[in-house]
Amino acid sequence: MHQITQLRQTLQPLLGWHGARVAFLSLFLVALFQVKTVNLAEVATGFAGRAKAASNYKRIQRFLRSFEVDYDQIAQLVVRLVGIPKPWVLSVDRTTWEFGSVTINILMLGVGHQGVAFPLFWHLLDKRGNSNTQERFDQLVEFLCVFAPEDIAYLTADREFVGAQWFALLMAEPVTRFRIRIRESELLFDGQKFLKTAIVFQDLQPQQSKVLTRKRRLWGHWLYLAGLRLDDGSLLVVATNHAPSTAIADYAHRWGIETWFGCLKTRGFCLEATHLKDPDRLKKLIALLTLAFCWAHQVGEWMVEQRPIKIKKHGRKARSIFRMGLDHLRQILLNLETRQAQFVQVLKLLSCT
Repeated sequence: MHQITQLRQTLQPLLGWHGARVAFLSLFLVALFQVKTVNLAEVATGFAGRAKAASNYKRIQRFLRSFEVDYDQIAQLVVRLVGIPKPWVLSVDRTTWEFGSVTINILMLGVGHQGVAFPLFWHLLDKRGNSNTQERFDQLVEFLCVFAPEDIAYLTADREFVGAQWFALLMAEPVTRFRIRIRESELLFDGQKFLKTAIVFQDLQPQQSKVLTRKRRLWGHWLYLAGLRLDDGSLLVVATNHAPSTAIADYAHRWGIETWFGCLKTRGFCLEATHLKDPDRLKKLIALLTLAFCWAHQVGEWMVEQRPIKIKKHGRKARSIFRMGLDHLRQILLNLETRQAQFVQVLKLLSCT
């Protein structure tokens, strides 16, 4: 199909891969959008050409087994494709699921844009449960080996990502500004006494917030704190090393990485449907999904410029930007012979021109 050739010609200058690898990627992306699942047996049935599904399946397995992906290049391509303005809001989080007796546990660092965090670096943890300080630090160092410290506006993270050593690393040169949620049970020291976080913010009513005027010592570090009482009565308290007046609003950008996980799974590519267990192969698969996600999101952004998304009565968008792009791409790729003009149009959104 000449559309595969067109896609390959668009991807080649972006990646610089060997022609056969780019041809494979082109076939994979088209099939992925058509079947909308990462079950490799299903993807294999969507490959264009005369080869049997069994041969296509072996081709996918061979790529995931043998090809060495340059993940730094993928990270650079993501920000180039999407055109995310600097400085960036970073989010770090984990997603996990069970496949038989195996726990898939992924630590991911993304950059926020348009309500979603685009993945830059991810690691498959060989264990259950939380990441440790070294794993988080290694991922941050990986980012700083590719991008500059001044590219970071601040880093957001949930209650898992706390600790004396972790905060010390973030506050060491070059300093990484952060907005990290802490638990209500954490002890805060004001210079005279220790009080639980829940006690310090106990006066807040639902939807009320306040910023402490003076720093408190937490995990051995003097930090600013801001709190918000949520509608369900729980507290959202954010620790930060700068500009506490905007800490609560800034922390809200953390939800972008949860949105990405949803796109990766049930609302997009059904990652949990993969039968892959090998960490290296699964990491490569996520790289392919990341490229597909960027393309779909770019198409969605272009569509929103033409026709804004409807807002429902509850105030939420009828569809996400990603879902608009995904659905439009699927319609085109499922009917390539009759939608050539539209195909050329969405290709331009992938060309970084």
